[in-house]
Amino acid sequence: MAKILIADDDAHIRELMSLFLRNEGFELIEAKNGAEALSIVENSRIDLVILDIMMPEMNGWDLCREIRHRDSNIPLLMVTVKAEAGQKVKGFQLGTDDYLTKPFDPMELVMRVKALLKRSMIVSSQTIQLGGIVLNRRTYQVIRGDEVLNLPLKEFELLFLLASQPGQIFTREQLITQIWGVDYEGDDRTVDVHIKRIREKFADDAQHFHIESARSLGYRLVAHHD
Repeated sequence: MAKILIADDDAHIRELMSLFLRNEGFELIEAKNGAEALSIVENSRIDLVILDIMMPEMNGWDLCREIRHRDSNIPLLMVTVKAEAGQKVKGFQLGTDDYLTKPFDPMELVMRVKALLKRSMIVSSQTIQLGGIVLNRRTYQVIRGDEVLNLPLKEFELLFLLASQPGQIFTREQLITQIWGVDYEGDDRTVDVHIKRIREKFADDAQHFHIESARSLGYRLVAHHD
């Protein structure tokens, strides 16, 4: 089972997280500050890090930056009381994968951890299967039976991201940040244009998957299994 590191100077928060995650079968390691957490990452095999921002000795921003210098793939979940949009953007710029604001529902924490670990497995294998369609991120090709499709880069990345977490709603802002980058200054309707093109190209593949508009928020991919 996956080994998870919790870095937070609040012992009660660490205890709460550990209780719920251990009940799901995860192995837990705790660190009370950023420096201790970094040492653990350097000397142990860690599958995911949950980190607070405000910690002594090394804060979450610096910890995130240092971990990313050492390992570009380990999933990072930032948990903080700071809910401002600017804080979230800074976290994503430094390389965090997801963001949870205190106070949080422990079961939401569990679901986000599971989603990040699943996405990490997909990223490491670089392939996703949607029914009879395979997305190969090593070659940026879509394989449909005997047919090989070469999508434009942004369309492929958008489809791959949606497919990495079927059923999850991605807002336009999230999609822009993760596909086009936080410095993108264009209209977020760019996402709508790319989704429209993807839908047109896979209009005859409804038995494998379809992309839903989610209550004006954004989009989610629904996978169908043969």
